[in-house]
Amino acid sequence: MYLQERGANIDLSEDPRLAEFKAEHGVPESVSSCHTALIDDYVVEGHVPAGAIIRLLEDRPNAVGIALPGMPLDSPGMGGDQKSWDALPVLLIQNDGELVPFDF
Repeated sequence: MYLQERGANIDLSEDPRLAEFKAEHGVPESVSSCHTALIDDYVVEGHVPAGAIIRLLEDRPNAVGIALPGMPLDSPGMGGDQKSWDALPVLLIQNDGELVPFDF
């Protein structure tokens, strides 16, 4: 798994109430993806590059978390070129649900 290969300790589970779980944690339907993680009280939605997660944890913005909508072919875990990951459109999910670009 992508994050485990980078040293992350992961507890993996499948939630039969995934849509409800996402809603309870503030993930807007417009950015809902196939994977949802909780990291230090932040939501990480989708195939988000590790660099964006590291930046989120370093900066600790007052926000719900970050998301990479859909399943872009060039994203981690989708067989894309790692050189293109920094250009992926990762979004910050603000506490009011607004989505803004997240530079990392």
